[in-house]
Amino acid sequence: MFETPMTVVGSIVNDPQRRHVGDQELIKFRVASNSRRRVADGSWESGNSLFITVNCWGKMVPGVGAALGKGAPVIVTGHVYTSEYEDRDGNRRSSLEMRAIAVGPDLSRAIVTIQKPGYTGPVAAQNPVDTTAAAPASDTAADAATTAEPASLTVSA
Repeated sequence: MFETPMTVVGSIVNDPQRRHVGDQELIKFRVASNSRRRVADGSWESGNSLFITVNCWGKMVPGVGAALGKGAPVIVTGHVYTSEYEDRDGNRRSSLEMRAIAVGPDLSRAIVTIQKPGYTGPVAAQNPVDTTAAAPASDTAADAATTAEPASLTVSA
C-alpha cells in the first residue's frame, strides 16, 4: 500500500468524535488549513483552504481527547489517503483523510502546559536538583516517570 506522509498546520473545526471500532478506540476530527498572502498594500488576502479528516488510533486517543477540542490550533502529521463513498443520491464522492502519526498544539498560536509524571520542565533543567539525598528506597519515582500514561496538556489559545 502506498502511503503519502504529510503535515498539516490548521485548526480543529468540529468537536472530536470518540468511538470504538472493534476492540480499538478511535478519535476523529476535521482540520482546516487556510493559506494567506500579503498583497502590495500590506493587507492580507485569503487563499485556498484544505479540509481534512484526521483519524487518531491507539495511544493518541486519550491525549487528543483530553487536550484538544473545536477551535484548537494544531499540527498533525500522518499518512494521507482518499476515502470513497456514495452519497444519499447515489453519487460517488471522495474525501481526504489522514491516519495520524502525531498530533499536537501549534505553539505559535497557543500556550501549553505539559503535565506528565517525571517531566520537570525547562526551569528544573536550568537549576539541577541534587536527587541523591532524597532518593527513595525503591524505584517508585523512576517507575512513575516511565509509565505509559500520556501527558495531559492545558491549551490556551
